[in-house]
Amino acid sequence: MNWDWSAVRDFMPRFWDGVLTTLEILAFGSLISFTLGLVWALAFRAPTRFVRWPVNLITEFIRTTPLLVQLFFLFFVLPEWGVKFSALTTGILAIGLHYSTYTAQVYRAGIDAVPQGQWEAATALSLPAHRTWFAVILPQAVRRIAPALGNYVISMLKDTPLLAGISVLEMLQQSRLAGASTFQYTEPLTVVGVAFILIAYPASLFVRALERRLVR
Repeated sequence: MNWDWSAVRDFMPRFWDGVLTTLEILAFGSLISFTLGLVWALAFRAPTRFVRWPVNLITEFIRTTPLLVQLFFLFFVLPEWGVKFSALTTGILAIGLHYSTYTAQVYRAGIDAVPQGQWEAATALSLPAHRTWFAVILPQAVRRIAPALGNYVISMLKDTPLLAGISVLEMLQQSRLAGASTFQYTEPLTVVGVAFILIAYPASLFVRALERRLVR
């Protein structure tokens, strides 16, 4: 088999479009997962079980069903109920929602790890609930869980190719389309594989460095 550099050159415009789309999915999906995950985590600690039980049921259902099934449900089933998004928006929502159930557990572990004395000190100072959470508890919790959240960002990156299933033009879908038009799949797929390594590996090194720094 001969490596065809002309195929790589022809693939580059598609490739960079796919990179930008992949990074867009990763950025907005991470934002949704981190924000919604915090909402889930706070709901886990709600004083009434009528909030805790439905939240636990919903998050467990999402966490234990495949992302691809959820992706197809949002893309193919919701339009039958009059709710329709573009393929890209659907993919971002699916990844953000799916991973929010994992980040929720990370947030919960971080909150539980905050020493009881911090809660007692906030109570002794008569801090209102919102200041207790956002000025005392959450800053300490996030410091402990930042590396774990970083690992989930890498996991989201590796799951972006699933969005090819609903024709989102991320890197894998672009390589498939390029291969279909030229009947040369080796070059575009290899370029995409290398791109994932070049993005994910430095990110994993950063997460490890962050973990070492935060545990000092």
